Amino acid sequence: MKALFIVYNQVHTREVSEILDKHNIRGYTQWEDVMGRGSHRGEPHLGSHAWPAKNIAIVAIVEEQKVAPLAEALKELDSRADDQGLRAFVWDANSLV
Repeated sequence: MKALFIVYNQVHTREVSEILDKHNIRGYTQWEDVMGRGSHRGEPHLGSHAWPAKNIAIVAIVEEQKVAPLAEALKELDSRADDQGLRAFVWDANSLV
């Protein structure tokens, strides 16, 4: 199993949800009002008067074979709105219980 961590500008909410549905990812945990800024470019998302945008973060535990198709769909979404910001990371996930 793999842990997929996605952080994205709140404007991508509908599209990210559709990607998860299309790839049969039902279970996930979501955090709203996540603040931060990109490491290379783009505006900060700090929820402030000067920088009002915010991010959302999702972590989903998925089967390894689903990672590549999900990554492609997320890359495609990010390429359509490059300045909005979307990042995804994956690492091994082992169940403890």
